[in-house]
Amino acid sequence: MELRAAARRHIPAGAGLTEDNGPRVPSGVTILTIKGGPRTVRKKNCFRLVILFLLGSATAEFTDSFAAQPAPAARFEQDRFAIGAFWAIFPDDADLDARFGEIADANFTLVFGPIRGCSPQRLVELCGRHGMAAIVYAHSGSVADLPAGDACWGYRLFDEPSSTIFPQLRERVAAIRQARPDKLAYINLYPNYANSKQLGVATYEEHVARFVSQVQPDVLCMDHYPIFKPAGDSRDRYCRNLETMRVHSVKAGIPFWNYFNTAPFGPHTDPTEDQIRWQVYTSIAYGAKGVAYFTYGTPDTFEFPKGSAILQRDGSRTRHWYQARRINARIKKLGPTLMQLRSTGVYRVKPGDDPADALRATPIRTISHAEVDPPNDYLVGVFRHADGRRAVMLNNYRFAYTAWPTVEFNAASDQVLEIDQRSGQEIPLRDDSPKMPGLQISLDAGEGRLFLLAE
Repeated sequence: MELRAAARRHIPAGAGLTEDNGPRVPSGVTILTIKGGPRTVRKKNCFRLVILFLLGSATAEFTDSFAAQPAPAARFEQDRFAIGAFWAIFPDDADLDARFGEIADANFTLVFGPIRGCSPQRLVELCGRHGMAAIVYAHSGSVADLPAGDACWGYRLFDEPSSTIFPQLRERVAAIRQARPDKLAYINLYPNYANSKQLGVATYEEHVARFVSQVQPDVLCMDHYPIFKPAGDSRDRYCRNLETMRVHSVKAGIPFWNYFNTAPFGPHTDPTEDQIRWQVYTSIAYGAKGVAYFTYGTPDTFEFPKGSAILQRDGSRTRHWYQARRINARIKKLGPTLMQLRSTGVYRVKPGDDPADALRATPIRTISHAEVDPPNDYLVGVFRHADGRRAVMLNNYRFAYTAWPTVEFNAASDQVLEIDQRSGQEIPLRDDSPKMPGLQISLDAGEGRLFLLAE
C-alpha cells in the first residue's frame, strides 16, 4: 500500500488485478505503480528489477550492523484492538493537529503512515497526543533513524510481497526485532483473489503458510474488498480469506488484521453503513484483532472518480466519517474483551440449513425465526476467553435486513452474559421481545453481538 499513482492493489480478481503485478517497493523507496494493459508490461518488468535490487540493498543495510547480535529478541505484543485509518490524505494547508484530533474523534485507534507533510516522528507525536498508535513508513536507512516511543507500534516494511522474497523479508524483520524488540515489523499480504504469479506459489494457502514459517511475523494482515452486488456477491470469498488468516494466526499464536472497503472505486459500489458494519463484524467473528479502513482520505487517482472515502479530497467529511464513528465506538467498547479471546471455530447457518446441526459445536443449541421473517442467515464465531469461559458472537449475515432470531443457548439464561457495546461491561442476558416465546435477540443489518458463558 505504498504511495502510488493508482490504487491497483485494491481491485479484486477479474476487475483490475493483472498477472504482471510484481512485488512491492521496499521500505524507503517510493515508486509510482503504472497500471494498464499490455502497454505497461515492460515498464513493470523494469520496476521489478529495480525493486528486487533495492530490496537486497535495503536488507543488507538493515542486517549488516546487527550480524553480531544473535540473541533472541523480544516480540511486539498488541495491547488493544486496532481500528486503523489508512491513506490519510489532507489538503496541503491542513492543521495536522486538528486533523489527527478528527481521526481520534471518529474512534480510530491506529494510523498508518506515510502522510504527506508529516514526518514519521511527527506522526508518532500526533498519534500519541490524541491517544492513538502509529505504524510509520520504514525507510531503508538505519533503524536508529526510525522513531520510537510508546505511540509507535512499528514500521511498515512491505505490501503484498511475492513468496519469492520472503527470505529477504525475514532478514529485515529479524534486524528490526533486534534493534527495536518491542516494535512491529509490519507486512501486509495479498488477498485470496491474487493469482499464482503474484503469490509466487501455486495456492494462497501455501503463500500464507510460507509467510508465517519463513518470515515469522508478529501480526498477520491482508486486504480483501468484497463485492456487494446482487449479481456478484463475493462475501463468501471474504469469509474464506478470513478463515485462512484465522487458522494460521491461531496456529502461530499471533493476531491477525485485515483491510476492508469503505469507498467506491473500480468495480466497487459505495458501501452503505450496513455493508461497512457487515465487513467489520464478520472479521471479528473470525477472530481478527484489528480492522483497517480503506481508505480514510480519497486518493487522487483515476480509480476513485466518485471520491467519497471517509474524507473527500478537499478534506471535508463524507457520510462515511459519521458511519465509521458510530461503528468504531461500539468496537472500541468490545475491544478489551476481544483481546482476551482465542478463536476456536466459525460456523454458518444458511437458509435451509438445520440450525441445530450447523451449531452442534457452538454454545448455541439452535436458532429459529418467526414465520413472517426471512429464513435464517447467520455467522457464529466461537471463542475461549483467557479466564476459561466460553464466548460466542452471533452475526446477522444479511446487510439489507435486520434479524430477530429466537436463540437457545446450551446454558441457562442466568448463566449467559453479554458485552454491552455502549459501555464495554458485562451485562445480564436481555430478552429483546419478552412477550414472544423463547429468547429473542435483535440484530441490526450486518451486526454481531458477543456473549460469554461459563465453562
